[in-house]
Amino acid sequence: MARTRTKSRDTRAPEPHPPAPEPAIPSDEAQGGEPTELVRVVGANLRRLRTDRGLSLEGLAKLSGVSRAMLGQIELARSAPTINVVWRIADALGVPFGALLSAEGASDVEVLPASSAKILTSADGSFASRALFPHRPKRRTEFYELRLRPGCVERAGAHPPGTTENLVVSQGTLVLHHLGERHRLSAGDAIMFVADSPHEYENPGPVDAVIYLVMMYALDVG
Repeated sequence: MARTRTKSRDTRAPEPHPPAPEPAIPSDEAQGGEPTELVRVVGANLRRLRTDRGLSLEGLAKLSGVSRAMLGQIELARSAPTINVVWRIADALGVPFGALLSAEGASDVEVLPASSAKILTSADGSFASRALFPHRPKRRTEFYELRLRPGCVERAGAHPPGTTENLVVSQGTLVLHHLGERHRLSAGDAIMFVADSPHEYENPGPVDAVIYLVMMYALDVG
């Protein structure tokens, strides 16, 4: 009489999937070219600010939630971080957002050509932020141009305590979600709010929304 074999059942729990890496936009260097000025500036500023604070890459990774490998790639100008990654790093270092974007130097008059604008985007490119100011130590005010494609929802984390945002809609429609309230703004409308809690920008309209943002920090930072 032939013997029948029964298949043993694997009762081991499936291994967990590794966490997804932080989204980043590859630099020109990663594509065979030279890194852009923005990539170089962010990398140099990150290294300087991190070492000034006596932080290792591992220590900053724990504070920011950005992986050590990603931080290393940014410092080496091999990857351009998305806007959310820059916010997380800036908050962990205790510096304003612009401290990572601007080159050192001072002048009574500085022209910021649109052709060489420093622009950071979200992972999918639907949200873009352009700095309209040169960074200076102890600066308390920053000025940005924001662009949101139709359907874009950009989630922003809490900024340092007492930070305020003043938004002016130049084109399209913006819905600001803040502390459970929904504020709908059209072209020409403005709003100011305390931004030390999470908030969201949404473009529910059919055209790109263009917003100008003045960010004011409560204390001297940088």
